[in-house]
Amino acid sequence: MPPRIEREVQRFGTIVVVGGGCYGSYYVRQLGRAEQAGAVTWERLVVVDRDAHCAVAAAHAAELPRVTLEIAGWEEFFTRYLNASAAEPARHLRDAIVPSPLMPQLMARWLLGRARARWPQRAVRTEPLESAPPVPWQRAGGDDTHYVSFAEWMCPINCIEPARCPHTRGERTWSLPPAMKSYVDSERTAGRDLEGPFVFHCAHRAFGVGMLDVADVLSADRAIAERGQRGAAAFLVGTVSHCHGALQRIVLGA
Repeated sequence: MPPRIEREVQRFGTIVVVGGGCYGSYYVRQLGRAEQAGAVTWERLVVVDRDAHCAVAAAHAAELPRVTLEIAGWEEFFTRYLNASAAEPARHLRDAIVPSPLMPQLMARWLLGRARARWPQRAVRTEPLESAPPVPWQRAGGDDTHYVSFAEWMCPINCIEPARCPHTRGERTWSLPPAMKSYVDSERTAGRDLEGPFVFHCAHRAFGVGMLDVADVLSADRAIAERGQRGAAAFLVGTVSHCHGALQRIVLGA
């Protein structure tokens, strides 16, 4: 028998689960299993939903007493939570967010709101991408969100994007974070102003649960603040996994 591989426990501060419905309920259940298996531990597990009687409230209150249900809209919650995190970043270095497949570009919206509050006299807006990223599938949304995917097929919702793709049965040779870095480089080479990319990578952590790190969101906010002091700029912001993503171009006027 091959020796058993001992993996280090992943230790988080606050884990925020976006939504308390069917997806959020599944993520909470899987996190509970991951904790019992010694794979993950946390200080706080917060589920955000507008419905006080959502699936998480009904199913998990007894079995996971350390789950806190925040009754709030997603944007309302993240404005409060990320503003507080930005004020004391050292306290939130180990925080993570479990996004919902159905959520809007919440991190980009927070960054947009921060920029508008920081520079109330300057135009801050989203605009469509100036050229198409080099991915097999993409679609522009009505709110300037640009959706991209390396998959031209229907993926299972619980796919953890392993090194061997479950659909092609071959090696997964693609990943959106480095692809977006190459895209920004090509835009600059073509003479188009674009900073970043500020990519929030939702990566599999344990038991089928993907997370993005709050530290990356706060780092993007600091970088935008620093670059914005020097004048007009455009920023590529995206929430992505290896295979799928949503992008926005935030434009800051002079």
